Amino acid sequence: MTAFWTEPDYDDHEIVHVVRDRKRGLMAIIAVHSSHLGPGAGGTRFWHYPDPKDGLRDALRLSRGMSYKNAMAGLPLGGGKAVILADDKRTKTPELLAAFGDAVEGLGGKYVTAEDVGISEADMVAVSKRTAHVSGLPVTGDDAAGGDPGPFTAMGIYLGIKAAVRHKLGKDSVEGVHVAVQGIGSVGGGVAKLLAKDGAKLTVADIDQSRAVALAEELGGRSVDADAILSTPCDVLSPNALGAILDENSIAKLDTAIVAGGANNQLARAHHGKTLFDRGILFAPDYVINAGGIISVATEYLARRDGKEANVQAVHDRIATIPARLEQIWDASDSTNTPPDIVADRMAQDLIGRG
Repeated sequence: MTAFWTEPDYDDHEIVHVVRDRKRGLMAIIAVHSSHLGPGAGGTRFWHYPDPKDGLRDALRLSRGMSYKNAMAGLPLGGGKAVILADDKRTKTPELLAAFGDAVEGLGGKYVTAEDVGISEADMVAVSKRTAHVSGLPVTGDDAAGGDPGPFTAMGIYLGIKAAVRHKLGKDSVEGVHVAVQGIGSVGGGVAKLLAKDGAKLTVADIDQSRAVALAEELGGRSVDADAILSTPCDVLSPNALGAILDENSIAKLDTAIVAGGANNQLARAHHGKTLFDRGILFAPDYVINAGGIISVATEYLARRDGKEANVQAVHDRIATIPARLEQIWDASDSTNTPPDIVADRMAQDLIGRG
């Protein structure tokens, strides 16, 4: 692995911590981009990277995204992210999770972790046995904040899509609006179900084709192959799988008016936001629209840290502000003829003291 400070995605990160515990089978990278607003917070990704350099890139990009996401959501937290470099069999053991918990604890509260791709609520429970700097833990009551952040992320994206439809298409409802959903796990599947209740026309795709077929049948939509969803003619494309999917080739194939989804770092490179903008496609900056999960995680963690119990209504109230933040970004974009991703980045950079 090359020196992290030579990587193009290195952005004056405060911490880039490489953890190797051979005995317990752990290889991980923990990155904290900024602690200007509070401890770096962001989930842990458990993924197999044939080239570990790609794991480093993810840790750097995702932690920076979390700085921006937490700032734009009005949370008193900085940005962090962890990547556990899984083997090709994705072997996950109690010993590995314990080692990771020890690594988080060793940072003394500078990083707060939670679920992300490949990590479950049960995994976070295991990690919590080694460190208190963890969130996304099970809740005991209907009114308590916590647990799986996926449904909260889905709710924010759903509200953001409705805002995008109002802004771009001039419609106050998504009834009859065609939304193509890429990735139908906890987040994408939740988005699709919420849209279906409002009468949206749905096309879904997932790397697990059988899951896509089943959801399409359940919701009265249709499914397509995973490699066809980006070129599907639609009103809204909602990417909810892995990032870096929007580049010169994929953007040229888009047949949509709006891109609004939960995947992190959807733009392969920064200039691809302008490529979307030049095509007249409205983009919802991912770290703004997908903030519902971290809002839940942060509310839970901060309340527990202060010896209180977080109420789920506080989470819903803050998620309800996501559309207004998006409208603020799009209005500024329209008035200055500047791509929305650049507008959002500038806002976030000002909030974390890097403007």
